[in-house]
Order: sequence, then C-alpha cells, then structure tokens
Amino acid sequence: MTATLTAPPPGVTARGRRTNRPWSGTGALVRLYLRLDRVRIVIWVLALGLTVAATVPALETAYPDAAARQTRATLMSNPSAVLMSGPSFGLDHYTFGAMVANEVSLTVLVATSIMAILLVARHTRADEEAGRTEVLRALPVGRYAPAAAALAAVTVATLAVGATVAAGLLSAGLETASSLAMGLGTALTGLVFGAVAAVTTQLTAHARAASGMAMAVLGAAFLVRGVGDILHTGGSWLSWFSPLAWAQQTRLFVDLRWWPLGVSLAATLVLLAVAVSLAQRRDLGAGLLTGRPGPAVAPASLLSPVGVARRLLRASFAGWGTGLLFFAVAFGALANSLEDAVADLPDLGQWIGAGAALDDLTATFAAAMLSFLVLAVAAFAVSAVLRLRAEEEAGRTELVLVSGTSRPGWLGGWLTVVAAQTLVLLVVAGSGLGLGMAVVTADAGWVGRLAVGAVAYLPAVAVVAGLAVALVGLLPRLAALVWVLVAYVIFVTWFGGLLNLPGWAHDLSPLARTPYVPVEDVAAGPLVGLAVVAVVLVGLGFVGFRRRDLGA
Repeated sequence: MTATLTAPPPGVTARGRRTNRPWSGTGALVRLYLRLDRVRIVIWVLALGLTVAATVPALETAYPDAAARQTRATLMSNPSAVLMSGPSFGLDHYTFGAMVANEVSLTVLVATSIMAILLVARHTRADEEAGRTEVLRALPVGRYAPAAAALAAVTVATLAVGATVAAGLLSAGLETASSLAMGLGTALTGLVFGAVAAVTTQLTAHARAASGMAMAVLGAAFLVRGVGDILHTGGSWLSWFSPLAWAQQTRLFVDLRWWPLGVSLAATLVLLAVAVSLAQRRDLGAGLLTGRPGPAVAPASLLSPVGVARRLLRASFAGWGTGLLFFAVAFGALANSLEDAVADLPDLGQWIGAGAALDDLTATFAAAMLSFLVLAVAAFAVSAVLRLRAEEEAGRTELVLVSGTSRPGWLGGWLTVVAAQTLVLLVVAGSGLGLGMAVVTADAGWVGRLAVGAVAYLPAVAVVAGLAVALVGLLPRLAALVWVLVAYVIFVTWFGGLLNLPGWAHDLSPLARTPYVPVEDVAAGPLVGLAVVAVVLVGLGFVGFRRRDLGA
C-alpha cells in the first residue's frame, strides 16, 4: 500500500487546520475575479478608450484654429458649461490640449469611477449577499482576501482605462507628460471611488444599497466640484473637497503639476484603512447599519407582477430621473452662449445640427441636446430590462412563478412598468431641457414643445430595449451584448456628423430614424416602422422566455 503526499494548500497546516492569515488566497482570487470580469473590463476599457480617440479628431474638426478655440473659451464663462466640464485653465491662450482636457476629462473620470464602484460592489457585498463569500471562506481563504482581491482587480481595470486614455491622447500628438498625467489621474480617481465602495459595502447588507451609497457620494462630488469651479475660475477652495477635482487640478496641457494626484492616492489609502477597520466590526453577511423591519403585511400591489416590478425598479427610476432632470436643465441653460458660438463656427453647427438646417439655431441646439438626453433614457430602459435577468439568476423569478403567475404575465407586467417609466423619463428630459432654455431665453413655450417632442423618441428607445428583451428570452447568457448597440448609438449620435460616417452606418442607429424634433416635423412613417420592429423583438422575447428553462 502506497500513499501520495502533497503539500497543503495555502492557509492550511499539514494536519488540515486553517492558519490565521487574513490575506491568504488573495492572489488566486485576483485571478478568478479578472477571469470573471474579463468581458466587462474589456468593454469598459474599449468604450472609454474609443471615446477619447474619437473625441480628439472631432474637436479638431469643430475647432480647426486658434480663433475657433478662443470662441469656445468664451463659453467657459457660462456656469452651466463649467458645471458640465470643469475648471478652465489657459483661457487667454486656449490651446488644443487644454480644450481636450476640459471637454473629455470629467466624462472619463465619472465613467471610470462608476466602473470601479460596480466592480467592487460585485465582488464584495454582492458575493456576500448571495452566499458565495461564505463558500470561499470555507476554503483556505483569509478574512480580508475577497475584498483585497476585488480592489486589486479594480486597480488592474482602472490602470487599463488610464493606459488607453493616455494612448488615445498620445496618438493624437498631444504632449506626452500631460497625456500620461491624465491617464494616471483617471486611474487614481477610479481607485478613490472604488475605495468609497469598499467602505459602503461594510455599512449595508445589500449590494444595491452599497453601490447606491457610493454612487450618491460620486454625485455629491460632482456637485461640489461644479459649485466650487463656478465660484472661481480654475476652481475654489470648495472644489478641493471633491475627488473629481484632484485630477483636473493637475492643469493638464497648461501648467502641469503632479502633486494633486498624491491627494487621490492618500485618500484611497485612508478609505481602505477605514474599510478594513469597519470590516473587523461586523459579521459575515451583515452590515453595520441595521435595516428597518418591514411591514407585517405586504401591500396588495405586491401581489401582481406590475406591483413587484414597480417596487424593484423604483430606486433606479428615481435615481435616473433625478440625474436626467439635473443634466437636462443644465444643457438647456447653455442655449444662449452656444448659439453665439455656432454663429462663428459653422463646424460646431454641424456637430449640434447633425446635418439639419441651421435657420433657427436655438431650435437646432434644442434638437441636438434632446437627442443626447434620449441616450440616457435608452440606457435606463436597457438596464431595467436586464434587471429581469438578474432576478432570474438570483432565483427570485421562480418564487414568483410558483405563486401562480404565468411566464407571459410576469414578463408582460415587468415590461409594462419599464415602458411607463421610460415614457416618464422622456417627458422629464424634454421638460427639463425646455425649462433650462426657458430661463435663458424667456420663452416658456420651450417646456411644452420639448416635452411633447421627446415622446417622438419612444419607438427608437423601444427598439433598443426590445433587443434586450429578445436576448433575455432567446439567448439570456448573451443579453449583456445589447450594450454594444447602446454604445454604437451613442457613438453615432455624438460623432456621426463630424466624422462623416456613411449613410448606412448612420441609419443603423434607431435614433437616426426619428425626426430631428423640434427642427423637423414629426412624420408617422418612420415612427410606425420603428414601433413594428420593437413589437417583433419583444414578441421574440416572449416566445423564448416561455419555452426555455429558467436560469439557462
């Protein structure tokens, strides 16, 4: 009789007992998380990298010389422009690099921060809530290993985004040091908010609440930075309370200084120390903040699929609605300033007009801004549909169906709520944009005009959401690929006119089939065609959802 001796796994003694090493197994978990998130990370990296790579030549087309850039610099006196872009440096001699930093940096910083928050919450609180962390802890995995591995994976992701951002700037011939500083600032800002998420995951027992808290911190940072930058050109003392400001305060392509990035690094380390301290004070699966007990009797509305869907989507709907209204009003307030710039820059008129006639610059501006806001509504509709898949993977759909609800009834009820909320968000986008324009133009008629005009985009948004429904029903494991269509629609809407994309490439976007309201009259034909496509896609989703196995 022979026996084969093997070395014990890390964290376990030769007799099979666990060792008291809190970081044991971190390396293996890092590799696991990167493997699980490889598609997500690649999508984020490519999306942000391509955004930068496409924006730079688009800006070169819109602002071809120094005079054009100085015209753009005059817009920075508008508070809404400062709020949407950031502090303005070098306005007296507005170089192309300075303009790129102002136009691109805030968008990239916010998007990278969102990515970091979602990834940290996914591999910490979400795994803990689903019981996966408990299974891992039964293996030779230390107490802090899952969280440490999640943060390490997020570090890799943010550094990858930062590298692609820097590469996009360098490929355009911009100055090396500032390009690298912007890439590093992007990565460090993402890490700051990843560390914020590491703290919020200790406070609550639910992943959505944890990510929601971290998103709220990001929203507050956006507002604090915006108000601080409005108070003083180049930023005021208030701006420094926002992590988003630290990367922008490097004064890219104007007067580069690296030390503000040290503030980002220090804040990350402090937040991680706080997260570790809080983790020592709670039990696995619990949060430091105890939730309120629910009512003894559930409301009657929860007995229907519509009621359940409305309850599950209400927080997301409220968040998207609040943000959309805020940005819509801010966009509308730019109307007067941007109209003056378009008069001096025909190429900028092509950007916002997307080929439309520029007889009424205010109406053209309104049409362009409305098409941009509709992109956010389409993203909400897709995320709401994909939430249905998340409920299925978590096993809650089965609980609903065993209560007597049919599959078509469950899917139909859910989509009814999504459709109603999408319609409301379109009206909110149009009304908010009209409100902002009414304030600066003294024409209250814009509110009603744009609120009605926004509804014309409902069939186009329904096509995008319908594809998500079809994938959830027929190919649920590939449902996330609908975000490729969303990214394509965003790219065509933002850059299609400036990059002179061929007609067929432009027409592939459902939004391109919608009349350019309020510049163009609403024609029933294209809208009916889009509605038919949406109905067919939703129908395919119903057929697939009814026939396939749950969880497949």
